[in-house]
Amino acid sequence: MLKHRGFPGRMPGTDFQFTIRRANVKEGATRLIRRERFKDRKNLDRAADSAFMAALWQYFGEEPFERGNLDAGRLSWLFGREVVAVEDPFDPCSYEALLKIDAKRAEAAFPEVFAPDAPAALDDDWDEDDEA
Repeated sequence: MLKHRGFPGRMPGTDFQFTIRRANVKEGATRLIRRERFKDRKNLDRAADSAFMAALWQYFGEEPFERGNLDAGRLSWLFGREVVAVEDPFDPCSYEALLKIDAKRAEAAFPEVFAPDAPAALDDDWDEDDEA
């Protein structure tokens, strides 16, 4: 399983996880499904979707990417709409499955992520030496 180094592990200040730590060796990868986002979803759930999309966009852009250690539950909220399969046939239970952001649909669903003044979702301050 490919680990996306530098990708946020979770939404800051919450328990909404974006990545998993290790592969499920016994049962394999959790199946990706298309989950419906109903209008009555909680604001925090919508914020998690937006933060995850921002991280995906800043990390991968429009390039195809391997599913790797990205959380299946979080991906499933975007799968089939803003995040689409690249391969045909597509294996929804594979860590090696290739995905891609559908930029037009993602921008329509999450305009705040694509705004010119959008905040950076990937915080790599931990790489810098703090000199005081």
